[in-house]
Amino acid sequence: MVASAVDVESSRRLGLLRRSPSFGLLFLATAGSSIGTYLAATALTLDIQARTGSGVWIAALLIADFLPIVVIGFLLGPLVDRLSRRRLMIASDLVRFGVFAALPFVDSAGAIVGLAAVAGVATGLFRSAALAGLPNLVPDDELTNANSLLQTVETLAWMVGPLIGAAMVALWSPSVPYAVNAVTFLVSVVLIAQIAESQLRSEEPVTEGHWRDVVAGVRLVVHSAPLRTVLVVWSIVTIAMGAINVPEVFFAKDVLSGGDVGFGAFVAASGLGLAIGSYLAAPALAKAGLRRHYAGSIMLMGLGIGAAAFSPSIWIALPFIVGSAVGNGAAIICNQVLVQRGAPDRYRGRALAFIMSANYAVLGLAMAGAGVLTDAVGPRRVLVGAAVVAFFAVLVSLVMTRWLPAAREDEEEVLGSEAAAAASLLVPAVEAGPTPLPPLPSRPAHDGSAPSGLERIAVLLEEIEARREHEARRTH
Repeated sequence: MVASAVDVESSRRLGLLRRSPSFGLLFLATAGSSIGTYLAATALTLDIQARTGSGVWIAALLIADFLPIVVIGFLLGPLVDRLSRRRLMIASDLVRFGVFAALPFVDSAGAIVGLAAVAGVATGLFRSAALAGLPNLVPDDELTNANSLLQTVETLAWMVGPLIGAAMVALWSPSVPYAVNAVTFLVSVVLIAQIAESQLRSEEPVTEGHWRDVVAGVRLVVHSAPLRTVLVVWSIVTIAMGAINVPEVFFAKDVLSGGDVGFGAFVAASGLGLAIGSYLAAPALAKAGLRRHYAGSIMLMGLGIGAAAFSPSIWIALPFIVGSAVGNGAAIICNQVLVQRGAPDRYRGRALAFIMSANYAVLGLAMAGAGVLTDAVGPRRVLVGAAVVAFFAVLVSLVMTRWLPAAREDEEEVLGSEAAAAASLLVPAVEAGPTPLPPLPSRPAHDGSAPSGLERIAVLLEEIEARREHEARRTH
């Protein structure tokens, strides 16, 4: 009876692919490109490690993959709201196709890192557009399930991709997984192109000018309790993640004597755990509620990586890595629900981009520090430090989610109220059409208060751009 009930529940959840065909297309695109991405990521890591043997170079590769996301989110996040989300996703896939099609012909570690940075730009735009549009592809009561399914297929790819990637590198060379990944992005383009643009957006975008929109995204995150929670808590968690990602290749291959296959198994264990955690997150959230589920997931993450750090062999460490990743995967779903519910559609893209950028900026600094520490004190001690940081994040999450109600059925109403209250501060005074920019000193904030430093800078940048456009028209 229990097994039958589980089968029925799984069938009902997977039925979302049929009930929402557009979501099904996004699901298939994510599945294909994720497998290619993770097998190529393993090949990139092994390629750089073989060429340099340096923790600093490994850190540089990992940072280059997401550092452009930081810049994009801080400066270009509003584009995800103003431009076609579908076109952004297609363009991003085409750029990533070009990067991995070129990698087999690259010989230096520096050039590989440079191309990884280009792929990072495309990844940042694609992920922001996809997550911002996801709530419009499914009914409200299926959003958690949709996030769970997408994250599950991505993390299953994390489990399968590294094993395939490591095997391809061992049998042939890194060029093979690079080429396979390039093809998966072309498949993704075909699938995404079949989703109507109207299905990825439910509200008309609101803009007061690019730089003011950038500031508006920052203000929304600061004033919305759900967004602010993710910004702070996950920034702390990403410090722990940075301290895991850099030393893991040295810990698996050298400290635990696992070799290339051991490293592939290490990363695959993370993928398995993430898949389990993200898939079980939807029913777990329905029972435990966001607050307890969020803190508990992060605690499991810390316990797992701490136990793995003290393991004497790769085979003893792997189950603990799975457990840590289960917590990580479950917490990620909490993040996505908090952000998607905490920001209205017309502002969601800029909010997502800003939070992603802030988290990745912290991750980059953490990885840079972890690269130096790995060479200085060894990978095992760095992993122990990661566990300590995760436990601190648990305490912070409990403090920052005090606004969430105890009753699970009241959560959605509270999340909606928080989003509406924060968004009310961003509504332009006149939405009928564009208006001339007022003098800088006299422009108030939307809530009637004096303009903040960021807003004054934004207005100044808008005035500079307006003058340049005016001069350009005069010269022509």
